[in-house]
Amino acid sequence: MAMNLRVPEELDRRLEQLAAEEHTSKSALLLQGAELVLQRHARRREIGAGLDFVMSHDAELLTRLEDA
Repeated sequence: MAMNLRVPEELDRRLEQLAAEEHTSKSALLLQGAELVLQRHARRREIGAGLDFVMSHDAELLTRLEDA
């Protein structure tokens, strides 16, 4: 899928520099960045779901520990 993306000049300059250092393209760097954002959000959802599970399944235990 093709996409047009407007990038501020400063960011474009920094991407160009990093792409040259890494011997890759700016497009590849932006794809890596997008993947990292998606992974971060997925991880936050997993952590939230885990906390919700603990709070619902271990609420009594947490209350007892709080009072200890």
